[in-house]
Amino acid sequence: MDNELTLIREFFKGDRFAMAAGAEIISASRRMAECHMTLGDIHLNAANSVQGGAIFTLADFTFAVHSNYRKALGEDVGVTVAQSCSISFLKSPKGEKLIAKSALLSEGRRVSVYRITVEDELGNPIAEMHGNGFRKG
Repeated sequence: MDNELTLIREFFKGDRFAMAAGAEIISASRRMAECHMTLGDIHLNAANSVQGGAIFTLADFTFAVHSNYRKALGEDVGVTVAQSCSISFLKSPKGEKLIAKSALLSEGRRVSVYRITVEDELGNPIAEMHGNGFRKG
């Protein structure tokens, strides 16, 4: 499992935007993925609250990690890209870290559906995203 996580982290180092935003892969498997982001000044908007784009970035990155888990391990399955994503922002984070968890809802040959929940480290629900993936290649 540690070797798998190393391979996945190495593959996703190529996601330069998520890496610059501070996204970290905590765990990943065929059924789930978890990523974190420690919040800093770069994540704040003009109102001094966490920018919705920062929250979406973590949710989208977690979706990418989960939907491309097999690709990151070297399987010849093509890359999965977002076909559509819908996010609902529930409240502003109170803590210093965001935690995103992805659950696979449905997977076909080309189309997959994921639910990504985002909380702060205090357990407050921050956002929920549904992502539809399309496997290319």
